[in-house]
Amino acid sequence: MPRHPITDFLNTAAGPILDVRAPAEYAQGHIPGALSLPLFTDEERARIGTTYKQVNPDKAVLLGLDFFGPKMRRMVEEARKLAPGQEVRLHCWRGGMRSGAVQWLLELGGLHVNLLDKGYKDYRRWALAEMARPRQLRILGGYTGSGKTAVLHALAAQGEPVLDLEKLANHQGSSFGSLGQPPQPTQEQFENDLAAALAALPDDRPIWVEDESRTIGSLGIPNEFFAQMQAAPLLVLDVPREARVQYLAADYGRHDAGALASAVLRLRKRLGGLVTKEALGAIAENDMVRMVELVLAYYDKSYGYGLEGRKGVPIQAEGTDAATNAALVLAAVKTLSQT
Repeated sequence: MPRHPITDFLNTAAGPILDVRAPAEYAQGHIPGALSLPLFTDEERARIGTTYKQVNPDKAVLLGLDFFGPKMRRMVEEARKLAPGQEVRLHCWRGGMRSGAVQWLLELGGLHVNLLDKGYKDYRRWALAEMARPRQLRILGGYTGSGKTAVLHALAAQGEPVLDLEKLANHQGSSFGSLGQPPQPTQEQFENDLAAALAALPDDRPIWVEDESRTIGSLGIPNEFFAQMQAAPLLVLDVPREARVQYLAADYGRHDAGALASAVLRLRKRLGGLVTKEALGAIAENDMVRMVELVLAYYDKSYGYGLEGRKGVPIQAEGTDAATNAALVLAAVKTLSQT
């Protein structure tokens, strides 16, 4: 019955990760890539917990066995399907009864089980430590519409280590940031995914990260990592306003008019009544250039305020071509390293 510490469980133990916690626990946050194989439903887990507190632990165990018994065959069959190699990694919340019971069952069914010693709770400790661990960062800044995310992708294509926070958050950071995006993860899942992404990046090379405010949509960048971002070297793409307007107009023009209007309305207190009305009118007329011109004044002011007190290295760019601007960014880094 091998029990593994978290680093061995993640890096050397074999097989898919099976999470035997209840569905609501899994939905709140899970190890990236883990598959849900719940021992109990949410309702069953709640009933067992109530029995444990209000009656006694022995009754709670017996109730758990009542729920467990009819599921045994199905759980073994499901695990065999999920693990063609017949080896799995398994965990519950703290490495206690639930994972122990399922480990016994799956081994009885012929599978090799690698158990996470202290459960998902230990993964959370690892994730928080991973996000706080000091790293070499390079922050890529620039006003809205500079194409920073596309430049990051171009840098990644050239082998540069890149962390795409907006991809992890399913959000592009502005009031318009949810357009075309799937729902955002929970805060806990965002942190789990961020920790896993950081752990997969090299320690001996600087990591490129886009300049972000403290929040991306509804999600907060963890304090320790955000502090590292704020202290890291900042390179700011300086793209002409007209080029940025055209870039955003092309981007926003792909989306539903109703979604665009909702994004503008979320900004109405900051834009003011007149600008909001004009922007909504531009959307109705499918005049994306005009709409962008109206809202960009607010975004430029907001980002400029965020740059105050930070020493950024300006990089003059003629347009928003990602490959061209990635080359400018790398050239600027070489200049910095020589000074």
